[in-house]
Amino acid sequence: MSLDWECKSDRLLLIGTADGGIKAWNVDAKRVVCDLNTSEAFPSVLDLKCSPVEPIFVSAAASRRHGSNYIESLGFASLTVWNMKTWRAMSALPLGEDPPAITSLSFNHNGKILAAAATDGMIHIFDMAAGLQITGWPAHDTAISSILFGPDETSIFSLGSDGKIFEWSLQNQGHILWSRNDARFCDPGTSKHCRHEMALDANGRKLLVTSGSVRAPIYQVRGYTNGLKTLPHSAAITTVDWHPTLPIFLTGSADNSVRVTSIL
Repeated sequence: MSLDWECKSDRLLLIGTADGGIKAWNVDAKRVVCDLNTSEAFPSVLDLKCSPVEPIFVSAAASRRHGSNYIESLGFASLTVWNMKTWRAMSALPLGEDPPAITSLSFNHNGKILAAAATDGMIHIFDMAAGLQITGWPAHDTAISSILFGPDETSIFSLGSDGKIFEWSLQNQGHILWSRNDARFCDPGTSKHCRHEMALDANGRKLLVTSGSVRAPIYQVRGYTNGLKTLPHSAAITTVDWHPTLPIFLTGSADNSVRVTSIL
């Protein structure tokens, strides 16, 4: 399942499902106000991202194939741009012939640039006005689980399924500004069922990452210390997020618990 909030009002929650469904839930009305479906050829919705400016969102869907884990069961990719006023598909972003599945999406602050991460370790950068890919580079030797723009948008963070974290320069493409090895928290057992994700705090200085353990790591970006760990759940931590302005973060666990923590 993938989730994202409509950015302007925060009243609509978009929900993407493994059976090709995309639902818009209105939190005020407490009901689904739109129920969409991807094409039958791409039934798994892996990620959804709403533009921070325009009334559009992009869905990353994938075909299916037989595989022993989550990544290996993903087939080819489809990136679709949807209009949130008409709730219709507007266009498909080009990825070439038989492209590997796209696992994670990230818009920059004005919605003009979209970053997409793939199972072959590639990062793709799209110009949304032109609807074209403008650049891309091989970032990981394994599938990429999560991708984020840095706070000043001169860099992009990527998390590989092998636990390697890189901060990439956008001014000097392919140059690594900072890295960490998160492999001890990326339990292969949890990766069979879900992908790991990460979140940056409001200042872009602390990076919170999901974990196959009961605690999740918090890394100091461009620092050399080991950073912090979250308070323990009783099972793997499967989702994380930061408050948009305050030093408060959220962790959700496979034990069905959610914890909100302040680091003041």
